[in-house]
Amino acid sequence: MPRTLAAGQRCRVRVLDVDTGEDRVVHESDQVLYEAPNWTADGRWLIINGDGHLFRLAVSGGEPQRIELGDLPALNNDHVLSPDGHHIYLSADDGHIHRAPLTGGPATRITHDEDRLHFLHGVSPDGATLAYVGVERLADGTWLPPNVFVLPSRGGPATQLTDDEHPDDGAEYSPDGRWIYFNSERGSTRPGHAQLFRMRPDGTGIEQLTADERVNWSPPLSPDGARLAYVSFPPGTQGHPADREVILRLAAAEGTGLRDLVRLHGGQGTMNVNSWAPDSRSLAYVDYPLGD
Repeated sequence: MPRTLAAGQRCRVRVLDVDTGEDRVVHESDQVLYEAPNWTADGRWLIINGDGHLFRLAVSGGEPQRIELGDLPALNNDHVLSPDGHHIYLSADDGHIHRAPLTGGPATRITHDEDRLHFLHGVSPDGATLAYVGVERLADGTWLPPNVFVLPSRGGPATQLTDDEHPDDGAEYSPDGRWIYFNSERGSTRPGHAQLFRMRPDGTGIEQLTADERVNWSPPLSPDGARLAYVSFPPGTQGHPADREVILRLAAAEGTGLRDLVRLHGGQGTMNVNSWAPDSRSLAYVDYPLGD
C-alpha cells in the first residue's frame, strides 16, 4: 500500500547545492507523501512518486503533475530514468519491474518470474541493463535475504551477482559502468548494520567503502562520477525505515572525504533512487517534518 503522512506531518521536496549549502523547498504538502526524486536530463523536472502514482514537478516550483500510466499497479519509491531520457523504469506493488514512456502511456512489464520480488535501483549508462534487488521465497514461504541481480532492460534472464546470507540493497551503476555500488550487511556481525560497498558489474571485486557506527544506505553517484551521496541512519537501525533522524552525507566515489550535508527527519522515501542533478552539483531529497 502507498505510504501516507501521519497526522500533523508534512512532506517537503527540496533541492540542495552540495557545494554552497543552499537548500530550498521546491514543493510542500500536508496531503500527499511524495518520495524519491529523480531529475530529468535537462535539469528542469523532478520525477517523484506519491499515492501509488508518478508525478513530474518543476525544479522551479509549483504543483506536481501526474503522469498517467494506464492500469499499472500502485508504484513504490524505486524508479529510474533511462539514459535516453524517453522512458522510466519502475517497481510496482505487484513485485515486478515495468518500463513506461516518461511522458505517460501504457507500461510494459520487464520481469516475469513469480517466485521473487523485484526492487529496481539502477540502469547501466548504455541503457542495456538494469540492476535490482531480488527477494526470493522458498517453497515453505520463507523469504531469503535480498541479493543483487541484473537483467536486460528489454527483459530476459536475470543474473544473480550476490548470493549469501548478507542482506544487500540499493544497487546503482557508476556513470562509467565499471562499478555497481550497493549497501550490505556483509561487513558486520550486527544485524541491520549496513555499510556501503561496490563491485564489478559481474559481481567480482567487492570493496567496502564505509565502516562506521552508523547505518548507511542508497549510495548513488553524481553524473560526473566524482562523488556519492547517501542516507545515514542512527546506529542500531535495521533496514531503512521512515521517520528517523537521519543525515545526508557526501563522499568521494572511493568513500573518502566524508562530510555531512544536512540532518533531517526522514529515511524511507528521502533519497531511495539517484537524486543527483545533471550538473553533479545539486541533490533533490524529501524530508517529513512533524508539527510546526
